Amino acid sequence: MIDLSTSYLGFTLKNPLVVSASPLSEKIENLKLMQEKGAGAIVLHSLFEEQLTLESLELDRSLNRGTESYAESITYFPDLNHYNLGPELYLEYIQKAKKALNIPLIASLNGTTEGSWVKFAKQIEDAGADALELNVYYLPTHFENTGDMVEKNYIDLIKSVRSNTRFPLAVKIGPYFSSMGNMAKKIESAGVNGLVLFNRFYQPDFDIEKLEVVPNLNFSRSESLRLRLRWVAILYNHIKADLAITGGIHSHVDVLKAMMSGAKVAMMTSVLFEKGIPYLESILNDLVAWMEEHEYQSIQQMQGSMSQKSVKDPERFERANYVRVLSSYLL
Repeated sequence: MIDLSTSYLGFTLKNPLVVSASPLSEKIENLKLMQEKGAGAIVLHSLFEEQLTLESLELDRSLNRGTESYAESITYFPDLNHYNLGPELYLEYIQKAKKALNIPLIASLNGTTEGSWVKFAKQIEDAGADALELNVYYLPTHFENTGDMVEKNYIDLIKSVRSNTRFPLAVKIGPYFSSMGNMAKKIESAGVNGLVLFNRFYQPDFDIEKLEVVPNLNFSRSESLRLRLRWVAILYNHIKADLAITGGIHSHVDVLKAMMSGAKVAMMTSVLFEKGIPYLESILNDLVAWMEEHEYQSIQQMQGSMSQKSVKDPERFERANYVRVLSSYLL
């Protein structure tokens, strides 16, 4: 009997497939279907800092600081009165979702700055969410900001959320730090239980006929996985926080790679938009079939087996392999 179980944020999951935050989780029937088709846990759609700021009548003051302060330009942000769920409805939705599910339910807060809104994390905990994923979607566009200032902004925000809560906390970040290993250590020291790699920063496009900047959203592809694999494999066994991969998980092969790099869970959304929520079941079936064929007894058996600490040639994760790869292509 193949054991697909894994641990994440202190919970034992029946398998490592976690549905990441997206509009797919805005309907209870979708959550039930995710569970039915095999999801080990679900991350709810995000509640945004801007929504909470609006609720407390502080949005005008925040807007005056310039759109550069926000993860996404306010021009692109939807009408906050009608977007997603407001704060109170989000709490009610957590309560309804918990009654409908018997797998861990992870709420999601998306924000970039310290403020009174972070206290809402405690209300999320009180509403019954099993854990919280803090999605720090921050583009430092102020030229005065140094790298140290950016990192301090992250750490202060994480500490503020941590100080208001006791349930497990995961932090989802992007890859653009000058020293990812050092930053991961700092984040862990701030009190997090999990690190989710990596956020995708959506890139606007240009309409050259209308001379407008237009929002642009593309689904991830399996190729997106490589950056995540590299850093999880490097961080594995260097930090105690659980590592999660998000972005690029589209098949059982992608899940296997994530586990072998050292991740505890593989998060997915894009493939479920494209192929439907029932595709979770196909990935699980293919995962079991591969493990049986290759004589793996459990997910734990393979976790970290391809990490930097485990492979025979760890320099393949570093610069030496860059030179080797380039020199292998002869004209």
